[in-house]
Amino acid sequence: MSRARQPPLVTGISPNEGIAWTKVTIRGENLGTGPTDLLGLTICGHNCLLTAEWMSASKIVCRVGQAKNDKGDIIVTTKSGGKGTSTVSFKLLKPEKIGILDQSAVWVDEMNYYDMRTDRNKGIPPLSLRPANPLGIEIDKGRFPQKDLESLFPGMSADFTSENFSAAWYLIENHSTTSFDQLKMAVVNLKKQANKKNEGSLAYVKGGLSTFFEAQDALSGASNTADTLFQEVLGRKDKADSTRNALNVLQRFKFLFNLPLNIERNIQKGDYDVVINDYEKAKSLFGKTEVQVFKKYYAEVETRIEALRELLLDKLLETPSTLHDQKRYIRYLSDLHAPGDPAWQCIGAQHQWILQLMHNCKESYVKEQKGNALLHSPMLDLDSDMRPSPIGHLSQTASLKRGSSFQSGRDDAWRYKAPQQVVFVEKLTKLVVSQLPNFWKLWVSYVNGSLFSETAEKSGQMERSKKNARQRQNDFKKMIQEVMHSLVKLIRGALLPFTLREGELRQYGGWEMKSELSGQWLTHVIQTVRLSSESLTALEIPNDMLQIIQDLILDLRVRCIIVTLQHTAEDIKRLAEKEDWVVDNEGLTSLPSQFEQCIIRALQSLKTVLDCKPGEASVFQQQKTQDDVCQLSIGIMQGFIDCLEQLSTKPDGDIDTSHLSVDVSSPDLFGSIHEESSLSSEQRLLIALSNCRYLERHTFLNIAEHFEKHGFQGVDKITQVSMESLKELDQRLFEMYIEFKADPIVGSLEPGIYAGYFDWKDCLIPTGVRNYLKEALVNIIAVHAEVFTISKDLVPRVMSRVVEAVSEELSRLMQCVSSFSKNGALQAKLEICALRDTVAIYLTPESKSSFKQALEALPQLSSGTDRKLLEELLNKFKSSMHLQLTCFQASSSAMMKT
Repeated sequence: MSRARQPPLVTGISPNEGIAWTKVTIRGENLGTGPTDLLGLTICGHNCLLTAEWMSASKIVCRVGQAKNDKGDIIVTTKSGGKGTSTVSFKLLKPEKIGILDQSAVWVDEMNYYDMRTDRNKGIPPLSLRPANPLGIEIDKGRFPQKDLESLFPGMSADFTSENFSAAWYLIENHSTTSFDQLKMAVVNLKKQANKKNEGSLAYVKGGLSTFFEAQDALSGASNTADTLFQEVLGRKDKADSTRNALNVLQRFKFLFNLPLNIERNIQKGDYDVVINDYEKAKSLFGKTEVQVFKKYYAEVETRIEALRELLLDKLLETPSTLHDQKRYIRYLSDLHAPGDPAWQCIGAQHQWILQLMHNCKESYVKEQKGNALLHSPMLDLDSDMRPSPIGHLSQTASLKRGSSFQSGRDDAWRYKAPQQVVFVEKLTKLVVSQLPNFWKLWVSYVNGSLFSETAEKSGQMERSKKNARQRQNDFKKMIQEVMHSLVKLIRGALLPFTLREGELRQYGGWEMKSELSGQWLTHVIQTVRLSSESLTALEIPNDMLQIIQDLILDLRVRCIIVTLQHTAEDIKRLAEKEDWVVDNEGLTSLPSQFEQCIIRALQSLKTVLDCKPGEASVFQQQKTQDDVCQLSIGIMQGFIDCLEQLSTKPDGDIDTSHLSVDVSSPDLFGSIHEESSLSSEQRLLIALSNCRYLERHTFLNIAEHFEKHGFQGVDKITQVSMESLKELDQRLFEMYIEFKADPIVGSLEPGIYAGYFDWKDCLIPTGVRNYLKEALVNIIAVHAEVFTISKDLVPRVMSRVVEAVSEELSRLMQCVSSFSKNGALQAKLEICALRDTVAIYLTPESKSSFKQALEALPQLSSGTDRKLLEELLNKFKSSMHLQLTCFQASSSAMMKT
C-alpha cells in the first residue's frame, strides 16, 4: 500500500527579490507529480499559476505578478499533497519611473513601462507645511487604549490629513481633558486660520495674475512644440506598445484561446481526464471574468463541455457496457457537474436492459421451438460482448463438477438433444447471473460514493448522492424484485405453466407443451436454478429478495418428484413385457429384482432433489405433497401387483415362453418343464406365488427402507396398503392353484372307492391298499414334484392344503357309509391309515381332525388278529411304495432344516 504524499514545502527561491514580472526559480520538496497535479502557486499573495512551468517535483519556474504585499511567502498547492508551506519569502521591489528621454544604466523590462502622460497621481504637500496643532490649544494626550478607539471608530483615523479623518477620535485622543472654554477658543482659531488662508490666496492671485498668464502662455507653447517634436516618436511607441500588449495578452492567455480546439481534439482521442482538468483550470481562472474577450472564449468552452456531457451520458446509457466503463463515465459526468443524477439514470437503464434481455431470450427460444430459425440477436451474444463475471465463472465450474450426464451442457450436441425449455432455462439463468452482479455492484458503489472523484467529494456531490441513494433504496429494491419475478415467471412459464394466472401466462408463456419434461431434465433444471441462486446469494443480496427463487426451487422439486413417480409407475406397468420366466434355485424370476431396481433408480435420481440445500425447505413440508407422493407410491406398488396378476392369469396362448428355461441347479424329478416348450397355467401360478412370497418377505420391506432413507412420509401406510393388496393377490392365486390341483384328486376318490361295485358291507379280507388310493398318492406326489421344481418353500403350504382337501373328502365319504362289515372296516382303516401315515409331515389340525372323524366313523377292531393284519398290510404298502414315498421324507428333512 502506497504512503500518502506530504504537502509541498518551498525551501528556496532565486532571485529572492525583484520587480513585477521577474522570472524566478522555486525549489523545494513534494512540488507535485506533474503539470496536471499543480493546482495553485502564489507569491506575495498573487496567483502565478498561469506563468508557472513545472520542471520536477523539486523545481518550478514562473514570473512574479503585481502583488499588493511588498514581501510574502511562496505557497504551492497540488492535487496530491494539498496546500503547502514556505520557509523562505520574496521581496517585491517597486520599479523606478524613468522618462522616455532620460538616460538610464538599468535595463527596464519592456512589458512594464511608465507613461508620464497618463500618470494622474498628485503630489501630497509636505507635512512640514501642515500645522501640527490645527486647533491652536495645548494638546493633552488621553489615556484611552488605542485598541478601544479603533473598535469604537472602525475604519476611521485620528490623522487630520487622512481621507477617513474622525474629529471625535482626534478630540478624544488629544483633548480629552480640555475645558469647554478652551474648545471655544479652538473654534475661534480655526475660523481665523480659514479666513487668513482665503485672504492670502486671493492677494497672492491678484498680485501675480500677470505672471500666471505669461506662464500659461509659455507652457502652452512648450506643449505644442513638444507635441510637434515627439508626435511621430510617441505615435510609433504607442503602436509598438499596443502590439506588444496584444502579443503579451495572447501569450499569457493562450491557454484559454486554444482551449476550445484542445477540448475538441481530446474528446476525439478519448482523453476525457485532460478535458476535465483543463475545464476546471479555466473555470477557476475565467469563470467570473468581466473581460469581454475572455467571456466570449469561455462561453465557447462551456458549449463544448455541454456537448461532452451529452456524449458521456449517451455512452453511459448505452448497452451493453462493462461496470468499469459505467463507473468511469459517471465519474466524468460528476466532475463536469452534469445536471440530474447520471448514476441513477445508468442504474435505471441497466435494469430495463436486463428485463429486455430476458424477454428477448424467451421469445427467441419460443420461435425456435415453433419451427422458426433462431434469429441472431447481438443482445443475446453475451460471450462476445460481456466480460465473464467471476461469479458466472464459478457457476460454470460448479456445473462442470456436478458429475451428471448433463455436464457437457455447452456442447452443440447436448443442446440439440435437450428440450428447448431446458436450454432456455440454462441461457436465461446464465444471462441473469452474468448481468446482475454488475448491476448490484453499481448500486453498492452508488450507495457508498465510490463512483465519484475527489473533486466531487470536495464539492459536496458525494453527500448529495448518498442522500439520494438512501431515498431510492425502495426503488432499487423494486428493481431487483422485478428482475427476480421476471426470472421466476419465465421459468414457470416454460416448466410450470399451470402455476401462472391467465394474464401472466400470455406474457411469460407461449411454449408448446407437447409432453411434460422427464424427471431427469427437471433434476438438471433444479441444479441449474440452484447454482444461480448460490451465485446471487454470493452477491450478498438480501434473502427476502431471493425468497421467490427458493419458492420456485421448491415447486420444481415437488413437480420433479411427482413426474418421476408417475413415469416410474408407467415403467412398472411395462415390466410384464420383460418377464422371461427364468426361475432361479429359490423359485424366483427376475421380475421382483427388476421392480426393486426400478424403484431404487427412481429414488436415486431424486436424491439431489430431496436433499435440502442451505436456505431450502423440506419438499414434504406441505400436507398435500405428502398425500400426493404417498398415493403415487401406493399406485406404483399396486401397479406391480396388477402386473403379477396379469402375468399369472393370462391364458396360455397369450404368453410366448419359447425362450424360457429353468435354472439347472433346481431339482426336476420328472423333467416336465424341460420336455415341454411352454409353461402351464399351474406353473405360472406357482412362479407368481413364489414371487409374491419373496415380495412380502424381502422386496417390499427393502423398498420401505429406501423410502424412509430418502425422507418419504407415510411409509407405514404405503407398506401396509401394499402388503394387504399383495396378500389378497397371493391368496387368490393360491386358491386358484389348489383348485387346479386338489379338485381332480378329490374328485377321483369316490369313483375309485366304489369301482367294480365295491361294497363296504360285503367285501373280501383286505390284501393291501387298493389302486384308487395309490393313484391319489401318485397325483399328490406329482403336485409335490411340480411345486418342488418351482419353489421348495411353497411345498409345505401347497401340500398341506391338498392333504386337507383329500382328508376332508375321505372323511365325508366314510361318514356317508351306512354300515361296514368286518372286512370293510379293516379295508377302510387300512387305506385311511396308509394315507395318513404317508402325508404325516403335511398334516394340519384341520386334516388331522378330518382323519380322526373318518376313523371314528369306522367300527373298532376287536381282535388282535385284525390289528396285526392291519400292521402287516401297512408295512407291506410302505415297502412296496418306498421309492414313491421318498419325496415326502426328503421334503420333511428339508423342511425341518428350514
